[in-house]
Amino acid sequence: MATQQGMSGVDLVAVTAELRRLLPLWVHKVYLGEDRIAGIRMNTKEREKRTLLIEPGRRLHLVPEVPEFPIIPPAFAMLLRKYLVGGRILDIRQRGLQRTVIIDIQKSDQVYHLIIEVFDVGNIILCNEDYSIVQPLTRQKFKDRDVLPGIVYSFPPHDVSLQTRDEYIAMLKADDRDIVRALAVGSFLGGMYAEQVCRTAGIPKETPAAEVDGGIVYDAIHALLAEAQDHPAAVITKSGCHPVITADPTLQGPFKSFSDALVVYYPKKVREIKEAKPKISREERIRRQQEESVKKFERQIKRYEEIVEKIYEEYSFVQEVITTLSTASKTRSWQEIEDILKADNQGVGKRIKQVFPAEAAVDLDLGILVKIFVHETVEQNAGRNYDQIKKFKKKHTGAKAAMERQIQQPVRKAAGYSKPKNKWFHRFRWFYTSDGILVIGGRDAGQNEDLVKKYLEGGDTFLHADIHGASVVVVKGKTECWDEVSRFAAAYSGAWRSGFGTADVYAARPDQVSKTAESGEYLSRGSFVVRGERQWFKSVPLEIAIGLQKKPETRIIGGPASAVQSRTDFFLMLSPGTFEPNDVAKKVVRVLRDRLPMSEQKALKFALNTESIAAFVPPGGSDIREEVKDA
Repeated sequence: MATQQGMSGVDLVAVTAELRRLLPLWVHKVYLGEDRIAGIRMNTKEREKRTLLIEPGRRLHLVPEVPEFPIIPPAFAMLLRKYLVGGRILDIRQRGLQRTVIIDIQKSDQVYHLIIEVFDVGNIILCNEDYSIVQPLTRQKFKDRDVLPGIVYSFPPHDVSLQTRDEYIAMLKADDRDIVRALAVGSFLGGMYAEQVCRTAGIPKETPAAEVDGGIVYDAIHALLAEAQDHPAAVITKSGCHPVITADPTLQGPFKSFSDALVVYYPKKVREIKEAKPKISREERIRRQQEESVKKFERQIKRYEEIVEKIYEEYSFVQEVITTLSTASKTRSWQEIEDILKADNQGVGKRIKQVFPAEAAVDLDLGILVKIFVHETVEQNAGRNYDQIKKFKKKHTGAKAAMERQIQQPVRKAAGYSKPKNKWFHRFRWFYTSDGILVIGGRDAGQNEDLVKKYLEGGDTFLHADIHGASVVVVKGKTECWDEVSRFAAAYSGAWRSGFGTADVYAARPDQVSKTAESGEYLSRGSFVVRGERQWFKSVPLEIAIGLQKKPETRIIGGPASAVQSRTDFFLMLSPGTFEPNDVAKKVVRVLRDRLPMSEQKALKFALNTESIAAFVPPGGSDIREEVKDA
């Protein structure tokens, strides 16, 4: 049953079966939002589009439309696009009833595994063919496994859906719980489906698991899974969203597919929560944070006071543990000590819950867990906790004092300009077309190499001036402004340095660009072979505009005049000429600064500097050919 907290293993059985019925599929695009919600846009063999929504730790299902995602994708989305876009989805499967879904994707001669964890905080993990991790969305370290690059992904053990009948019967015989709990927890069915299996099998749910006919239970479980896979009748009830009709009264449904039901169920609930959230002022928000801090410090003080009390209540026992372990550590390693303690179920070892070899410390069960350092006295261990009490009392006093002071209104700058954060593409040459598409170009041979190898993807366009020593230009999406893009490619080429007035530019698809030279030839760093028919732009004028953009971000921008004009109050035009790039940058700074009122010149000093402008000045000599006002 899917709830607002997330989907169950049985729910994922229905969703993965639904997805497998669409195979074969091809990865068209991968998206990722700041809230860790991801989307995979897929093509069917009939060229229809399907979108898989992934919210790690909560849900995974098809949605009718692509949700809103950032225009500039995060680094992990770019990595997934590099490895997976254009690849064929071979299989989508679930690991038994565990909430782990694996998508097998073949690209060229490589097979990758995209693993989606729909439990706990969740994760999305890209693995090689041997399940070694290429990169996870979130790096994690647990007691029994790590999710880090280079480590082989660790799967949980088999559950009932993968066990044989005899294995499952033997497992139930060894279970000391009643049957409903054994099914809910031991078989990963959850409470509602556990009760449904009991009803199907005709077994009272209070019956001890060891006394039931395991074969009948096994058949009932697999009948439920088969119904979820092959004959879903998704419904929404008061308790949640179900892939099959249940005993709960139906509020909505049955739906055509389980994904259709989940689309109705999740957004509606999320929207209600958002609408119910009241708006609060900045002062009230600060006040609440202060109140929460005071409560947190009070809880910490109480916790450490309780620890000190427990240490002295069990003084003799703590002293015995310290003496015993301190003596043992002189002749044995902490690993050996830990093994001995684990085997001791009757004596001191029973109350030692965890060993910390690096700190020579143990967690003792004194009614609450207390960390004891074995090379220190009982009083010194208590003193550690007294120090924590003093620290949190000092913080508590400071927080109370802050609450008594009046919350000051922030002093705002009159101009309201602030330095924007740099984004991944700002290290390249870049601009946005008039229709909002990002265009990036390499500054040197190394960046040209990076653009083609790391950032040129399916759906992009490759451009290059027909002259030696030009910037590789990549258009990140579909645009109608080819005049702007070709002018950008022509300007940042050897044609400018040579003093030409125009240059020819060609465009090609990503699959036409290769690093493999013809037989007997060699390609230097930053060079590529383009094969097949190209789109040509002849006699493209050489010129670049540079201006000051104030909103929504305050920064120097450069590019074709038509793209810069709509984003700036004024700008300057450059054309091939005689002045060195650094001299041109200094003059542009002076001219743009003189256009500003005195009140804004100081506020915009962070943006108006030679370094920012030099980033957009083409290599070679330039002239400031034209000054455009009130653009």
